[in-house]
Amino acid sequence: MKLCSSALRQLAKSLLTQFQKVLWAWDGGDIDKDSTGVTRRTWKLLDVICRVLESSRHYYYVPSSHTMQNLDVCRKIYSRLRSSEQYHRRDLFNALPNALHFTLTAANISCDPAQLWSGRFWQDDSHLPEDFDWLVDCLYYIHSYNYEPAYDILLLLHGLGARCSPAKQHMFIESLIACMDGNMPNSLRHTALRAVHNVRQEMASIDGIDDANLRDMVLKDLSPAILSAVCPRSGAIPADDGPDLILHDRRDACYLELVFALARNSNWHSHLSGDHHIDQCISMIADCSFKLHGFYLAGILLRIAPKQWSPTSLDSITEQLWWEMMSSAWMDAYDIMDDDIHCFEFLPDLVEGTKKYMRVASMFDLEMLIRNVSGIVEELETRDSEQGGQGEQGEQGKGVAVAVNELRTVACDMLERMFISDEVVGH
Repeated sequence: MKLCSSALRQLAKSLLTQFQKVLWAWDGGDIDKDSTGVTRRTWKLLDVICRVLESSRHYYYVPSSHTMQNLDVCRKIYSRLRSSEQYHRRDLFNALPNALHFTLTAANISCDPAQLWSGRFWQDDSHLPEDFDWLVDCLYYIHSYNYEPAYDILLLLHGLGARCSPAKQHMFIESLIACMDGNMPNSLRHTALRAVHNVRQEMASIDGIDDANLRDMVLKDLSPAILSAVCPRSGAIPADDGPDLILHDRRDACYLELVFALARNSNWHSHLSGDHHIDQCISMIADCSFKLHGFYLAGILLRIAPKQWSPTSLDSITEQLWWEMMSSAWMDAYDIMDDDIHCFEFLPDLVEGTKKYMRVASMFDLEMLIRNVSGIVEELETRDSEQGGQGEQGEQGKGVAVAVNELRTVACDMLERMFISDEVVGH
């Protein structure tokens, strides 16, 4: 019988309260030797409890405010599991994934892979990265054989901004690379891709990583792993539906934002081109996904010199496709400027690329371009005025504004010549 929403919500609240009391009372001892049997029975009911909590989410379920306390119990279980005396404890092996899953569910973080790209995540900036190093250690320990808790850990780390202390950085990146392998479950590959996306600026600044071994590993292994997270089987025909379908707006946005960030640094260019990211981007253009992600596609392809592309890639984009991508990029730029500070520094490259291919534009195309570029000019002028001429990278900001304004002038002149030419032909 289906419970009404109020009853389900009340049941979820009661289960959450009662289970957390038992959870917090556990001090790391043996669950199976619990004298009262209460803790043991509660652990065995955990799957049912999580299902009720997940179901009540649809009826305005209010998440628990005790995420850190729940997570501390997970840490205790993991600590006992890693000790040499407890290594073969089956109850602890079962308890850890259950406790992790409960922590996510109680925090109202959906564990549904279908919600990965659009789900709401808990954020907590009040703790040091070192407080979560045990999660990074746990991920490294279990990701190769226990996929579900590894997935839950990555969801938690994503909710925390996917940061870790410098001491665990090598271990974290190595785990993410392994989790993005094409043989891993799609849920694990995709949540690892999101975690790398969260640290994309650090990965882009590869020359700023002091650890030479980490730097070498990242340059050698991260780029192909990113592609396998999106295309797990090179050369295979993608499915028409499902998580690995050829076009997936949110997944593709995550992938392109990440590659766009890496392409800021020339040290990445040979790796991105050699690992077939250029081919992947061009396949997106061919399938018209540039209409949704034109800015990032343009940023990747304009920043990586064509001499580094394969001969096949060089011939794959027509002038008309280049122009449509440039035009789409200007449509996206206004919104992206608020979310990505590095959008700003790419605008001069976009100006030059647009000038190169605008000769194939129609009158309507130019009118739309002028409108979109004018919006960017106004936004740049407003920011400069609000910051007293010192903001938005100072003198660089003024140079960017001049370049964008010059493009508007060139487009206006070209449109005027087309009007005159059209009138002459009409007469």
